[in-house]
Amino acid sequence: MKNKIWLSSLAALGFAVLLIGTAAAQDQSPTPPAITDDQVNAIARQMYCPVCENTPLDVCPTQACVEWRELIRDELAQGWSEQQIKDYFVQRFGDRVLATPPARGLNWLIYVIPPIAFLAGAVLLYRAFQSFRKPAPEPSAEAEPQSASDDPYIERIEEELRKQ
Repeated sequence: MKNKIWLSSLAALGFAVLLIGTAAAQDQSPTPPAITDDQVNAIARQMYCPVCENTPLDVCPTQACVEWRELIRDELAQGWSEQQIKDYFVQRFGDRVLATPPARGLNWLIYVIPPIAFLAGAVLLYRAFQSFRKPAPEPSAEAEPQSASDDPYIERIEEELRKQ
């Protein structure tokens, strides 16, 4: 009888451990992966602080930027994509928060003018170097320099010198 009690107690204890283990496993919801500072800064680096002039969001020390970086962290934890986060900030603060302005409106000139200016400069330099390499044209035999005897004043001076 003592063995039966001992055996049934052991079986009840094992059953209780199994029930507690399955209940504990069901209560735990899967935790989302922790968002690192590198992930937040990768997005914040592509944006500027809407309050400070020309300060990237990832290095701006203002309290507003600290809160915006936390907002980026929360949005990443909720599963937002990088583009969705950028669109959210553009909607709130305008295109000026983006480090790379979108190619629409007059902003497309930012992408067109530098390559055109570079090519124009390269063409001008090429033509300048070509003109430096050409030898100076030889004076032609047809265009003889004006002789001194053609000038009446010089002829008169020469006459006066011969008289002496």
